[in-house]
Amino acid sequence: MHVLITGGTGFIGTALCDRLLQAGHALTVLTRDPARARTRLSAVRAIASLDEARDVEAVVNLAGEPLTAGRWNAARKQAFRTSRIGTTQQLVAWMARQPVRPRVLVSGSAIGYYGPRDDTPLDESASPGDDFAAQLCRDWETEAIHAEALDVRTCRVRTGIVLAADGGALAKMLPPFRLGAGGPMGDGRQWMSWIHRDDLVRLIQWLLDSDHAGGAYNGTAPQPATNRDFARSLGKALHRPALLPTPAPVLKLVFGEMAQLLLTGQRVLPAHALAEGFDFRFPTLDAALHDLLRRH
Repeated sequence: MHVLITGGTGFIGTALCDRLLQAGHALTVLTRDPARARTRLSAVRAIASLDEARDVEAVVNLAGEPLTAGRWNAARKQAFRTSRIGTTQQLVAWMARQPVRPRVLVSGSAIGYYGPRDDTPLDESASPGDDFAAQLCRDWETEAIHAEALDVRTCRVRTGIVLAADGGALAKMLPPFRLGAGGPMGDGRQWMSWIHRDDLVRLIQWLLDSDHAGGAYNGTAPQPATNRDFARSLGKALHRPALLPTPAPVLKLVFGEMAQLLLTGQRVLPAHALAEGFDFRFPTLDAALHDLLRRH
């Protein structure tokens, strides 16, 4: 299968490209820097414009400026929207112009869709929130849904906290925890709906291959953890104490509005994927951390 990928050079995209290449698929990566993409990703075709894409059978849309790269301001918020919503609009418009359209679109979203929800268990039928992150995800998904009118099977993956030792949230947490200076954020009661990166990549591949799949899927493991329990599990895996909390006022001072992502959470369950038979290799946090940390 020939797969077009946006965001293919990112934290999730590079792992997905490796897996799809190993499975024998042909890949085209849409990127602003084709030369850099060719260096990072072997055996892929890198293009800078959708006009260069030909004979595409499937699309994976992972494009988006990272939300946690720095403090939020008006310009960064607009970049978040343009990189997600604008890119998805362009992809759907491109699909509409194709004489033979892709069969499937797997489009990224995030569990921020639900907004802060305390202890409420959330499956894919839960209503969206109303904060900035939730509105961003709602608008992002709305553009992806337009592909259904083109007879393109469309899956929206609401991704949680993706765990890998070489990037993302876990890589940022490891240095202080290894020094024994890790601990919960704020009161630690907020839920962290996480997923091992290998399981997320497997889920995306499964959605590409499953002709029956469609709609929203929570890209999270079946057993979310509170932030306090997450810190405890990570400390245990590293054989270090994890007792030093970071007070909420400090996080708000450092991160501004973005601190809301760290101090609030969602208890998200992957009901749709489980109901359709997807098998998580790392359903528990202890198993995921053991696997990831033994590699590093």
